[in-house]
Amino acid sequence: MTARLLLLPLLALPLAGCAAPAPASGSAGGSTPATVDKVPEGSRADAWWEHVQFLAADEMRGRETGSPEHRKAANYVADQFTRAGVQPAGTDGFLQPVTFRSRKIDESKSSLALVRKGKASPVSLGDEATFGMRIDAAPQLEAPLVFVGHGLRIPEANHDDFEGLDVRGKVVVYLAGSPKQVPGALSAHYQSAAERWSTLRSLGAVGTISVANPKSMDVPWERSSPNRLNPAMALADASLDDTAGQQMSVAFNPAKAERLFEGSGHTFAEVLKIADEGKALPHFALPVSVKATVTVDSQVVESQNVVGIVRGRDPALADEFVVLSAHLDHVGLGAAINGDAVYNGAMDNASGIATLLESAKAVIATRPRRSVVFVAVTAEEKGLLGSRYFALHPSVAKDGIIANINMDMFLPLFPMKTVMALGLDESDLGDDLRAVATGMHLAVQPDPEPHRNRFIRSDQYSFIREGVPALAMKVGYDEGSPEAKIAAEWTHDRYHAPSDDLDQPIDRGAAATFTKMIGELCLRVASRDTRPQWKDASFFRRFARPVLSDTTAAR
Repeated sequence: MTARLLLLPLLALPLAGCAAPAPASGSAGGSTPATVDKVPEGSRADAWWEHVQFLAADEMRGRETGSPEHRKAANYVADQFTRAGVQPAGTDGFLQPVTFRSRKIDESKSSLALVRKGKASPVSLGDEATFGMRIDAAPQLEAPLVFVGHGLRIPEANHDDFEGLDVRGKVVVYLAGSPKQVPGALSAHYQSAAERWSTLRSLGAVGTISVANPKSMDVPWERSSPNRLNPAMALADASLDDTAGQQMSVAFNPAKAERLFEGSGHTFAEVLKIADEGKALPHFALPVSVKATVTVDSQVVESQNVVGIVRGRDPALADEFVVLSAHLDHVGLGAAINGDAVYNGAMDNASGIATLLESAKAVIATRPRRSVVFVAVTAEEKGLLGSRYFALHPSVAKDGIIANINMDMFLPLFPMKTVMALGLDESDLGDDLRAVATGMHLAVQPDPEPHRNRFIRSDQYSFIREGVPALAMKVGYDEGSPEAKIAAEWTHDRYHAPSDDLDQPIDRGAAATFTKMIGELCLRVASRDTRPQWKDASFFRRFARPVLSDTTAAR
């Protein structure tokens, strides 16, 4: 595959060194932020692109977690940190090794069937269904099925898909997604794997069959199913297993899902229609059982987070940390599409790592009052595992982590006029972002597609679960705009596909603007008077850790 970039015009000022922060203004957001000076046109955009070129080259084979190529990428990040003057902050220099249990299904020795009236009807693996290997699946399982709507219990919304149902000892079938009337934060949180299984385990369920709504699938079944044989992973530390006790996890092709509903008096088409109308889904037992045999090849794998630090200049605040994060891994090699089997991950997420590296230069140029920790995490594609491990076992003092700013697949596909922030109105970090964006003449928007649950689908959620206010940053677009169409087409065609490579149209001006904005935002948050706080109305405030004392900038 030839590495060839279609360059759009450079439209933004690139990231550069920074002036010292102005004195505290007394505003709610704290001190006035540092500003980023202009440097020669294109230089930072060129540096950003050089990082992407290295990390997303075919030779890096998609940076699979635990692979030699991922280790090469980790060493590259560590070397770039060293060149920039960032200090090592891992447990082994810049590195924080993390141990995983890798699982790969052996389909030649595995099977799935639906059993009606004692007669087993085979389910075709790949065409009709796939086994999920993020759980420790039971080698043998036979259990009755029950349809549980969206499979959610959300007390804050008085929503309970399990009311009146007995799911003990059963496998639950659910339609992915949530009721339209449930607010985005509530919906996203309760759809997380940890929360969903916590509810199901308490009710005695033994497994799950999920069916996606075709209207909200990021990746079509025909593109995702061929990669079902790729290894999945879990943290080797059993105490960190969010799915302990789950014996089966199956995804069913929505185009084949009518099989599950035969004889129930309901159809899958009816379920989809009710969901699309925003009405409450029915819940009912299915007159069928599932029978599964699963054989797994398992091994222990080590991969690395890469951690660097720029120490804060204020002795009273230097032990508080703003964490900038981006994931270093991608999905490695996979099923070939048009003869290409390398899933390069240029925008997902070499782009975010490139911004992380260039932002470090801005922070070095102007040391803020607090310390800034730069974390290139591993195993995001395996279920946010590297960030989960770091958030629970950080290589800096855990109580000192006060904020997280995460960059994942920010998609510089068109000129940047708007910044999208997932979690914009959950904490006062949103106020800091608005101030920075105003100075850069950028509009600010919350997630325009909350139903996609993106706020729980990347590494910021690992920090949120530990009480840390966080933002996930992307290039924004207006709903229904040409830019929205470009982003949607990219997701459909290139997300987790070999075509997310170096041969795609990228707006380097947007990348430079985004990177400049991240640098300014980091400097502002790291020099504000007070720690960031969840807003009173935020759902995620419940995770907030008690603060023994908060330092105010009188010094």
